[in-house]
Amino acid sequence: MHDDRELVEARLKRVLDERIRPAVHPESVPLEVAVWHAPGEPVPVAEGLAATPEPIAPGTAWGAPWGTSWFTVTGAVPPEWAGRTVEAVLDLGFTEAMPGFQCEGLVYRPDGTPVKGLHPRNQWVRIGSPVAGGEPVRLHIEAASNPVIFGRPAFRPTRLGDKETAGTDPLYTLARMDLAVFDESVWQLVMDLEVLGELMAQLPMEGARRWELLRALGRALDVVDLQDVNATAAAARAELAGVLSAPAVPSAHRISAIGHAHIDSAWLWPLRETVRKVARTASNMAALLEDEPDFVFAMSQAQQWAWIKEHRPEVWAKVTKAVATGRFVPAGGMWVESDTNMPGSEAMARQFVHGKRFFIDEFGIDNEEVWLPDTFGFAAGLPQIIKAAGAKRLLTQKISWSQTNTFPHHTFLWEGIDGTRIFTHFPPVDTYNCAMTGGELAHAARNFRDKGVARHSLAPTGFGDGGGGTTREMVAKAARLRDLEGSPTVTWEPPAAFFAKAEAEYRHPPVWVGELYLELHRATLTSQAKTKQGNRRSESLLREAELWAATAAVRKGTPYPYAELDRIWKTVLLHQFHDILPGSSIAWVHREARRTYEAVARELTAIIGTAQRALAGDPSGGTLVFNAAPHARHGVAAGGAGPASASAATSVRARDGGGYVLENDLLRVEIDDRGLVVSAYDLTAGRESVAPGRAANLLQLHPDFPNKWDAWDVDEFYRNTVTDLVEAGDVSLDGDAVRVTRSFGSSTVTQLLTLAGGRLDIATEVDWHETEKFLKLAFPLDLHADRYASESQYGHTFRATHTNTSWEAAKFEACNHRFVHMEEPGWGVALVNDSTYGHDVTRTVEEPGTTTTLRVSLLRAPRFPDPETDQGVHRFRHALVPGATIGDAVREGWFINLPERRVPGDAAVEPLISVDDDAVVVTAVKLADDESGDVIVRCHESRGGRARATLAAGFPVAQVVATDLLERPVGEPRRDASAVSLTLRPFELVTLRFKRSAAE
Repeated sequence: MHDDRELVEARLKRVLDERIRPAVHPESVPLEVAVWHAPGEPVPVAEGLAATPEPIAPGTAWGAPWGTSWFTVTGAVPPEWAGRTVEAVLDLGFTEAMPGFQCEGLVYRPDGTPVKGLHPRNQWVRIGSPVAGGEPVRLHIEAASNPVIFGRPAFRPTRLGDKETAGTDPLYTLARMDLAVFDESVWQLVMDLEVLGELMAQLPMEGARRWELLRALGRALDVVDLQDVNATAAAARAELAGVLSAPAVPSAHRISAIGHAHIDSAWLWPLRETVRKVARTASNMAALLEDEPDFVFAMSQAQQWAWIKEHRPEVWAKVTKAVATGRFVPAGGMWVESDTNMPGSEAMARQFVHGKRFFIDEFGIDNEEVWLPDTFGFAAGLPQIIKAAGAKRLLTQKISWSQTNTFPHHTFLWEGIDGTRIFTHFPPVDTYNCAMTGGELAHAARNFRDKGVARHSLAPTGFGDGGGGTTREMVAKAARLRDLEGSPTVTWEPPAAFFAKAEAEYRHPPVWVGELYLELHRATLTSQAKTKQGNRRSESLLREAELWAATAAVRKGTPYPYAELDRIWKTVLLHQFHDILPGSSIAWVHREARRTYEAVARELTAIIGTAQRALAGDPSGGTLVFNAAPHARHGVAAGGAGPASASAATSVRARDGGGYVLENDLLRVEIDDRGLVVSAYDLTAGRESVAPGRAANLLQLHPDFPNKWDAWDVDEFYRNTVTDLVEAGDVSLDGDAVRVTRSFGSSTVTQLLTLAGGRLDIATEVDWHETEKFLKLAFPLDLHADRYASESQYGHTFRATHTNTSWEAAKFEACNHRFVHMEEPGWGVALVNDSTYGHDVTRTVEEPGTTTTLRVSLLRAPRFPDPETDQGVHRFRHALVPGATIGDAVREGWFINLPERRVPGDAAVEPLISVDDDAVVVTAVKLADDESGDVIVRCHESRGGRARATLAAGFPVAQVVATDLLERPVGEPRRDASAVSLTLRPFELVTLRFKRSAAE
C-alpha cells in the first residue's frame, strides 16, 4: 500500500480547523451588550450588578490595565431554535494561544448567582438544553482587564506590573458576543477526531495500531459533507466507533487524572486579583462537576478557600455543596503553596497548622497528601514537618524543570535530615497543567522511570492562573482514554486514591536522601531583598510575641492575643507563597508586601511591648534585658529577663600599614586601609581565619543577565566576570567600631565593623542603583573542608565544597537560614546573618594550602517582572564567628536575629520553660490554639547528634503530653510532670502540651 500518511494527517488538521470545529455552533444571533467601567478597584458584586451600563459593540476597545468592567448581555432565544441546545458564546477579546494570564470574567445571573468563569479556552455559557424558544437572556459579566505581563517575546521589562505605572490605555477588543446553537454531535466528533489524531501521532510508525487509526480517520473524513457537517457528523462518528472501542493492553500505563487549576496566590497579578481568579475557577469547576459525574477536582491552598468564603459567599455556597459530594477535594493541607527553602522552622510548621486546621474546621477533612507542584525545590527538613503535621505523602512537579540532571525516580521515598521518609511522587507527565492531549499522555508513559515495578502516575489536569481549570473537552477526552488501545488508561480520582494505589503496587520504592534541589531559579534566594527581610523579621517578631505574651498570660493573667496572632501568622504565611517570598512577582506585589511587613512589625512590636511591660514591674526601678533567644545571653536565661552582665571591652588601635585593629579577649581583627578584613585571629585557639594573602569582607560585583527568567535565575556564567570593590572612600573610627564607605557605579556602601564577644559584626548599608548586577560579600577562609553546613528547618543540611559530580556542580547557589558553618576537625568558622538566604561556597588550592571561600548574596537588579527590583537603600547584618562549633553557629544565628530588648523595670522574669542542654533548641513557646490556656512548647535537637535533656516548666503543671503540630495528642499523658526528660535523635522535633494546674 502506498504511504499516504502525511496526506491524511494534513487533511485531518485542515478539516477540523476550517469545517468541523466551526460547525459546533452552526447558527448564532448577536446579543446586545452594554458595559459599566468601575472606577478604581473592584467593587462588590451587588454594586456591579446595580450599575447603569452604556452600550458597547464588538470591535470596541475596552479595559484599562488592572481595571474592572461589568458587561450586561441581553437577548432572546429565537423561537425556531426550540428543542435545541443553546449557549452564549462570550469572547472578551481572548488570545486562545495563552489559556491564562490575560483578561477573564465571571458570569452572574441578575439575582447575583454565579454561573461560571470565562476564559480563553472556555468561552461558553449554557442557556438551555433543550430550549423552548423565545426565552429572554440576561447575563452579567464581571470582567478583569489584567495585562499580559508575560508577553511575546518574554522577559522584556514592562511597566504594566503596577497599577501606578501601567497607564490607562485599553488593552482588549471586545469580540464575539452571541447566542448560538450547540451541536452535541459535532462537538463529540471533534473530541473523537482529536483523541484519535493525537494518539496516532504518538504511536510507532511500524505498529499496526497507528495505521488502523489512520484508515479509520480517513473513512470518517470521507463521510463528512463539508457543506453540511452537522447532518453528517453522526455517520462520521460511526466510522470511528470500532477503533475507539478497542481496549488498552493489560500492561498499559495507568494515569490517575485529577482536575486541577494551579493558581499562584500572587505573581503577575496582585493578591486582590487572585481572590477573583479563585472565584472564577471555583465557579467553573463547581459547574463542571454538576455536568460530569465522573469528574473529580482538587484545590489546594487554604488561603484561597478562605478568600472565597470571605469575599464571594455566593461562590462559597456552590463550593461547599460540591465538597459534600466528595468530588471537589481540598488538597495539600497548607495555608499556601509556599516556598520551602526560605521559611523558618516555625513558619514552615505553621503552614501546615493553619492549612490543615482550616480544612478540618470547615469540612472535617484531614488529608494526608502535601500538594506543592510548583515550589522551587524542597529543603531537607521538610519530611519531618510533613509527618509531624499528620501527613505522609508529597506531590511535586517542579524538579522536572532542573536544567542539569534528570531526577532518577518518579515515585520514591524522600528521606529528610532526621531520617523521616515521605512517599513522594513526581508526575511523569511533566506538567501541572495537563490538557489531556495524546502527546502529554504518551510522554507520561514513556517518561515514567519506574517501569517494571510500578505503573501508576498522576496527571493534574486543567489550565491554571486564569485559564479556568479543567474544561469539558478534557473530560470528554479522558472518557475516550479510559480504556483505549495504544494509550495509557485514564481514571478520574482524588489524590488519596492515586497514592493508595501507588503505595500498594510499589512496596519497596527507592530512597532519595537530602534536599530536593531545583537546578533552576537559584536567584530567588536573593531577588527582592526587602521582601525577604520582611519575612525574616516577621518570623522573629512572632516568636517574641508568642513567648512574651504566653509568659505574661501565665504569670500575670494578661489576656493572650489569640485572634491577633492567628491573623498575623496567616498574613506572614501568605507572603511565603512561592512567587512572593522568592521575589519573582510584579512590582505591585512587592510594593504591597513591604507595606504589609511594616504593619506586621508595628503590631507585633506593640504586642511584645504590652507583655514585657506587664512582666517588668516598676518602670522606675531600673532596666531589664529580655532575652527571647533559646540560649542564655549576657547572664540572662533563655526566655527570661533580668539585669545583663557587661560585654567584653574592645580595644582599638592603628594598624601598621594603615587601617585599624579591633581586639578583645577572644578575637583580634585587622582591617586594612581598604576597609577589608585581612586577619580574624581566634585568640583562644591561636588560629587565623582569613586565608593567607586574601581579604574578607570583600564586596564583589558581577554582571547578571540570565538567558531567561530574570528575577528567578542566575546562570553559572555570571562568575566569569567579577569586579572586586576594593577602593574605599573612607576608613575611619566610629567609637570602638570601624566605618567603611565605598562608591561604585551609581551606588554607595557604608559598613560598620564591630566586635561582639567572639564574633565580628558587619552592618552593611547599600544604596543600590545598579541594573542587571549581582552583589556578593566574600569571606575567603583558611579552611580545608569537603563539606559545609547551612541551616534549614529544624536542623542543617550538608553540601559539598567540591564539584566532583554534575549534581554537586549544579548547586552553585544554595540556601541558608541563619548560618553557614564549615570546619576542619576541632576548629570551624560560622557566618551568621539577619536576613539573607543565598550563598555560594567554592575552594581553591594554592600554596600553602586550601582556601574555602564563602560568599553571601546581597542584592540583584533584574528588570523582569519588576523593572525596578531592589532599587534603594538596604541594610544587612552579618557576623563572622572564628572558632565556631556547629552549636556556636546555631546560638549566634539566633542571637543576631533576636536582639536583646531593654525595658524599664525591676522584676526579673524566670523562663516559662528551661532546658538543661544547649543542643536542644526551643523554637516556640505559646498558648494552645484552642484557647484552653495550655502551654505549647516545641523543641528540636539542633546539632545533628543525640541529646538527653530535661525541659522544666516554670509554672505548676497538671499534665504534659506529646502532640503533633496541630497540638493533638500523639502519646500518653504524664501527670504532675513539671519536668520532662527527653532523649532525642539527630534533629528530632518534639511538641509538648503542658496543661496548667488549676492551683496556679
